[in-house]
Amino acid sequence: MSALLSWGLGSGGTPAAAAVACPSGVESDFNGDGVRDTAIADPEATVDGVAKAGAVHVVYGGGKGSTTVSQAPDNIPGAPETGDRYGFSLAVYDADLDGCSDLVVGTPYEDLGTVPDAGLVQVVYGATAGLGTGKAVKEFLQGTDKPLAGSPEAEDWVGYAVEAGKTSAGTPFLLIGSPGESIGTVEDAGCFYYVSGTAQTVAGVSQDTETAGAVPGVAERDDRFGASLAATPTHFAVGSPGEALGTTVFAGGVGYFSHALTSGSPKPLGGLGQDQADDLVNGAEEVGDQFGAALAMVPYRASGATSTTESLLVVGVPGEDLKTTVDAGAVQVFRLTASGGFSQLAWIDQNTDNVEETAEAGDLFGKRLTAVNTSPNATSTAATTKVAVGVPGEEASEEYTDEGGVQIVPLVGAPGASDQWISPGNGIPGTPASRMLAGLSLAASPSLLYVGVPYGPAGGHAVHGFPWGVTSGGAPTQTIKPGGNGIPAADVAFGAAVR
Repeated sequence: MSALLSWGLGSGGTPAAAAVACPSGVESDFNGDGVRDTAIADPEATVDGVAKAGAVHVVYGGGKGSTTVSQAPDNIPGAPETGDRYGFSLAVYDADLDGCSDLVVGTPYEDLGTVPDAGLVQVVYGATAGLGTGKAVKEFLQGTDKPLAGSPEAEDWVGYAVEAGKTSAGTPFLLIGSPGESIGTVEDAGCFYYVSGTAQTVAGVSQDTETAGAVPGVAERDDRFGASLAATPTHFAVGSPGEALGTTVFAGGVGYFSHALTSGSPKPLGGLGQDQADDLVNGAEEVGDQFGAALAMVPYRASGATSTTESLLVVGVPGEDLKTTVDAGAVQVFRLTASGGFSQLAWIDQNTDNVEETAEAGDLFGKRLTAVNTSPNATSTAATTKVAVGVPGEEASEEYTDEGGVQIVPLVGAPGASDQWISPGNGIPGTPASRMLAGLSLAASPSLLYVGVPYGPAGGHAVHGFPWGVTSGGAPTQTIKPGGNGIPAADVAFGAAVR
């Protein structure tokens, strides 16, 4: 028996208590007991002596213990390999509509045969006896007779980004980004795969795809289309942070789509970039802006509307220069209508009126994003729609370079009216240190903002859950650390991804 049996499913903690049946409508409930569970990745974890193979720890809500998912046990396809980074990206949805949530694990650096970093995605199914104890794992990868079209190529990075959920019609969907995919002879142009319904029908989409309308942009070298993803029940968005606008390289762009399918493919609705005419999008395209490097979306209901058919799309522009302040970063907020129209609602940076902190060179404000609408079936307000902005390059003092932090900003109304700031030693527990890069790992639930701290001093590695109404410097209400909840004490980058 392996000395690291605790890396297998169903071990490493108290077994999850089985429920009678999986309840419907509880988000991130893998074992069907009606309580939210939390998935936390350490994609750099050593598994069975293999460095950076990666693992995902699942903590069951209600004090029911934990389990660890990796490629070591027999019921997970594959084997731990150096540099796989299993769990680099995560998503959660109910793929088979049985009422138990299912875990999506992206492994973009997985080697397929002799092809390095081709990447793959696994769906590990929930069940009343715990995650992975029911249906066999479903894999999405390229190759002959595989679910994803095309042949695996070096550095395709399938699974670099994943996003999942349910459409307004109740259909489950999964988005898989492959930003390293070559389109013809165009290297690193990128693509994404749309997986629809319980039958898991797959459509591959690139910027050269003609579906029910042209996909925004043209496949070009280093576009990295599919590097970021975000979705609501009515829309989804795909980032291409390497998009060249004219001769301006890595300016970035975003395409947005409807979940409506034509011949199995989602309908393109439009594109966004800082070069659009008539000042529809603020800012001028600049080299290295990386507009779309991070995305977040929430449902939006305007005052007087009787249904929620619109979305708010938040776009991170971490390389944005603010006058002479290089790579300070910014965030732009757009309203998407049901028919595909858009309008810009806000430009947010750390120089915006009344926003806490000050923009500095290298802050990378907007490098990561997560957002929430706590009342999607009511008129959207500043209290119910918020975005958390990762600022991993923030420096509280010259003593702690790249300490990082998180800015929490309302999505409706003035950004500085009720924004809040947390950082290491200022709400985020632990002693501030250099290269903590706080803000590089963010996730949202209806009640909590999750902030992963996978870097910096090992003793500070943790995932902290903050109420969305936290005040600046306020404390988390939940903390999960290595060595607790049945999670192994050893870690490398615990909390690098959270769902």
